[in-house]
Amino acid sequence: MAAQVITPIGVGDVVSKAGQAKKDGYRLVQIGCTKIGDDFEIIYVYDKDFTLLSYRITVKEDVVIPSISSEYFGAFVYENEIHDLYGLHVSGINIDFKGTFYKTAIKHPFNVTITKEGDSCQNK
Repeated sequence: MAAQVITPIGVGDVVSKAGQAKKDGYRLVQIGCTKIGDDFEIIYVYDKDFTLLSYRITVKEDVVIPSISSEYFGAFVYENEIHDLYGLHVSGINIDFKGTFYKTAIKHPFNVTITKEGDSCQNK
């Protein structure tokens, strides 16, 4: 089995890489996000014939991320999740729920740091 490579790209390359992947016959598999310290890592994963093509952007909370829903219509689901759960702004989503895709008790719950007396910090 070949090693899977995640290629770092800039935020400005997200849409063009999605467009090229679509042109080359790849399907969108997923867009995943995680918080690492003060940064957010977003990985875009595409598949063609069981070969994955993965791109990673690393952004701060105030960076605007362009939507790829113009290239992959269904990306709006992942992009609304990223907005609602992490509080990141994604511009140009084809179906933008404007923060109402998920109903959560805590606004942007995956961008909250919870500390308890005597416990170490936990990101939840």
